Amino acid sequence: MPDVYAQITEIDPQTQERLIDVLEMRASDLQQRRMWEAYLSQIEFPPAAQVLEIGCGTGTVSRILAQWPGVARVLGVDPSSAFITKARSLAQGLDNLSFEQSDGRSLTLNDESFDVVISHQVLSHVPQPEQLLAEVFRVLRPTGWLAVFDGDYATATVATTVGDPLEACVHAFRTNFVHDPWIVRRLPQLLQAAGFDVQPMRSHGYIEAPEAGYMLTWIDRGADVLLQAGHIGPETAAALKAEARQRSTARAWFGHIAFASILGCKPAATNTELPRL
Repeated sequence: MPDVYAQITEIDPQTQERLIDVLEMRASDLQQRRMWEAYLSQIEFPPAAQVLEIGCGTGTVSRILAQWPGVARVLGVDPSSAFITKARSLAQGLDNLSFEQSDGRSLTLNDESFDVVISHQVLSHVPQPEQLLAEVFRVLRPTGWLAVFDGDYATATVATTVGDPLEACVHAFRTNFVHDPWIVRRLPQLLQAAGFDVQPMRSHGYIEAPEAGYMLTWIDRGADVLLQAGHIGPETAAALKAEARQRSTARAWFGHIAFASILGCKPAATNTELPRL
């Protein structure tokens, strides 16, 4: 089963509603918010900045950006109409924030129309990240910034011992909800190939302990995938979910994933005109 986010326009409404709940749950996690604000604070927003978020989901990061000092306007785009509808409903009262349904790999926006572009936990779900980065480069003004934040999903674990049964759920989640779990490690090369001047990467560690939070959804979704694929039966799926909750109740839960952020600057425009004689 491919990454559901990569085929978000094709999945059923019930699954989309479940993903909406997951996105908003993640946004309510204070540890997640601190990481987001840490990497956003590294961006040099110009006065009256025009900001674009590609793959905005329900607008969790766009809502932060709309209230960021120096930001004049934020546009969030996402291919999912369900996500955009939810994003608009949650952004009421933020007059400088708008949303459009659009795929980041084929934007309908003008060249050089934004000062900053945000890609927040998007590239790991995109089958052709080079296309998306080319579009970002096109719509950015010279000296504009691209900020990428994503999970190094190859590091994700909830194991507390060798052979921990819950790791099967993490593996199933990663296989079915992340297109490329290794992409964070190639971000410098991808941004350089797209034409950006790349800044050093920054690491953001995320740990859930001793109680479960957002990562509990990984266990639930992973167990459901294993059940639907016929790898386990209903009793085992229920037992895996119960085990995760028992660990959390007993304050014996552990979950970890490394995140990373990177900034890329579009080089200043150069004058290619021949000198006049």
